[in-house]
Amino acid sequence: MQSLKLLTIAAALMIGVLLVAGCAPAAAPSASTEAPSVEAPSVAQPAPGERVKVRWFVGLGAGSDEGTFAPQNAFVERFNASQDKIELVLEIVANNAAYDTLATQIAAGNAPCVVGPVGIRGRDSFKGAWLDLQPLIDKYNYDLSDFDPSLIEFYQVKEEGQLGIPFAIFPSFVLYNKDLFDEAGLPYPPTRHGEPYVDENGVERDWNIDTLTELAKKLTVDANGNDATSPDFDPENIVQFGWMNQWTDPRGVGTFFGAGSLVDENGNAQIPEHWKAAWKWTYDGWWKDWFIPNGPYGGADFLQGPGGPFSSGNMGMIHIHLWYVAPWALGNVDFDWNIAATPNYRGTITAKMHADTFGILKGCPTPDEAFEVLTYMLSKEHANELLTIYGGMPARLSLQPEYFKLYNETNFPNKTDIHWETVVEAMAYADNPNHESWMPSFQETTDRYNEFWNYLANTPGVDFDAEVEKLRADLQKIFEAAR
Repeated sequence: MQSLKLLTIAAALMIGVLLVAGCAPAAAPSASTEAPSVEAPSVAQPAPGERVKVRWFVGLGAGSDEGTFAPQNAFVERFNASQDKIELVLEIVANNAAYDTLATQIAAGNAPCVVGPVGIRGRDSFKGAWLDLQPLIDKYNYDLSDFDPSLIEFYQVKEEGQLGIPFAIFPSFVLYNKDLFDEAGLPYPPTRHGEPYVDENGVERDWNIDTLTELAKKLTVDANGNDATSPDFDPENIVQFGWMNQWTDPRGVGTFFGAGSLVDENGNAQIPEHWKAAWKWTYDGWWKDWFIPNGPYGGADFLQGPGGPFSSGNMGMIHIHLWYVAPWALGNVDFDWNIAATPNYRGTITAKMHADTFGILKGCPTPDEAFEVLTYMLSKEHANELLTIYGGMPARLSLQPEYFKLYNETNFPNKTDIHWETVVEAMAYADNPNHESWMPSFQETTDRYNEFWNYLANTPGVDFDAEVEKLRADLQKIFEAAR
């Protein structure tokens, strides 16, 4: 999704890691406040004159948070009132149960039709299960001219076909607490990518990882008011932190230093050197330099905001995606904040990208009707309705000019200084390969690197290089077993 198209939340498959690190919210309930039964009712063939039921499964990405229930249901009601052939049936499943629920339904031959919003991670967790949309695009002569061609190509998967139509993109950026910067007497980070940081002495500094680290230390404060650059700083009594890559996993943290993959061109396990550097930087930030909350600190009460550590008001800066800048995610915080550019690592800026769409599963018994639902969702007339719910930037070129104006008025009517231009600019720095892309034995691989990450987050004094090599060796075994 490296064009204009905001994305996905997606990163919530990492709930296990995030809970340990104290940076994820409690699992969202389903629309009925209880998770739906694993086996949803089968869709019987309609009698003459009856509507065809099309099931819409929500939970792999955005949409399982309580604040989204009412607007999603209202969207379904509008669709059902717009025609008399199809009855759209919404199924909302809490994110921490959605993957198992959908896998069970697929295995039982009872798959829903439309799934979404879903990002790359969610889609590739069910590799091979998605319907190639190209025959339906051709059959109905669906017009794709309002999309950047690169976004259409983004959803073309070798040997699987066109697995989606562009919907929303979510570039990433630095989100910072202006009040904490003001309290520390620090100038704000730059809003334009590639511009320098001008420090408190008026000196221009390259906006890179070193400058970010220094700022983060100055924003990390103990109970006595000493920051992490002070010789009197007490790491056992920290009350405010300067930095974290919030709500992501080891691949996302690695990508902060540059795009990469755990799978090399021959299908073998690898740990890119710049990812290893990013992990070591994070590990030192947890246990040596103390500007990132480690596992134990992640569970501290002072970091438990409605939208994770940043919304607690005790976090100086985070790296996050656009989906977070919404009332249902960030929360109604009582401090001022804004958006800044991602810093460079060794001269290269990488603002990892999330990208959402809606897909149709191969098991859908009524693919033509499902495609009608899909095209209604993604149409110029109705896409903004869903984008307002999920916080995504439109993939449709014609919708982009007015998007941020509408989004700001809808979600933050009293805040007029948000640097949306930074978000637009960030698209040029999207990661390729994407940090959520497919891996062999996706879930087993994910479990293993989560185990590795949790161990580091909760264990000081490890042999870092040895643990990284152990991870690579274990991933190699998993990859070989999957062949």
